[in-house]
Amino acid sequence: MVIELRYSNTNTYLIRGTDGSILFDAGWAGSFPQFCRTLGEAGVAVREIRYLFISHFHPDHMGIAQEIAGCGVKIVVADVQRAHIHDADGVFAKEGNRLYQPIVDGEVRVISCRESRLLLKECGIAGEVVHTPGHSEDSISLCLDDGVFFVGDLNPLYELELHRGTQIGESWNKLLAKNPVKVYYGHAKTAELGRERGMPQKESGHSKDMFRLVKKIMKYIDKGYTLWDIGRVTGADKEFVEDVARMYLTHQNISVQGILDRIEIKGK
Repeated sequence: MVIELRYSNTNTYLIRGTDGSILFDAGWAGSFPQFCRTLGEAGVAVREIRYLFISHFHPDHMGIAQEIAGCGVKIVVADVQRAHIHDADGVFAKEGNRLYQPIVDGEVRVISCRESRLLLKECGIAGEVVHTPGHSEDSISLCLDDGVFFVGDLNPLYELELHRGTQIGESWNKLLAKNPVKVYYGHAKTAELGRERGMPQKESGHSKDMFRLVKKIMKYIDKGYTLWDIGRVTGADKEFVEDVARMYLTHQNISVQGILDRIEIKGK
């Protein structure tokens, strides 16, 4: 069971297993009171949380990690992340954020990605941690065996065609080989892929109705199709698909008309 905890500009996820729960990511320093309130509203007791995984050690993903650890939650660090635990310390120092508590190195549990399956099993969760660099060298993804993936700030799947041959593309190739069904992002909208990732049939003819076209693009983004595939099945040019996708993924609950207004194509 996945519970989305929305209390800061970064999505935090609680994954419940049969023998305990884990957290994936934590918000900016100063958001701990909101985190506690959101937990309570979700009916979650902090004592049920055993481990905190951090997708990468940028300030908006680990800012309250040590405060959460102070509640009895063990911070789990992949060995590929170990050198980056304090990457954000300077950011908070420069900001003058007195609420930030640096992670205490001696209190974290360091594991290899290969060892992650056994650790998750302790909570009754079937899955593994995968090293997925691209957004940062220390980025990891949590891949559950039922196809539910948590990828932090890895570039959205719809951008895959833009990153072929890059570290981001290689990371997505590793994830796609594990057959994701649903992808949770650190900031973007959740993508539903389905067990069979076959593409829909190509639309018959190119619609001149921009409202309908934008709606179709939004639908295909939700299903996890790549930017190139969306353009292929809708007939829309690459730049237009990019504009719609970026507006849709960066503006929560935006409407079709809202997208049309923002990219100034209404009536064209």
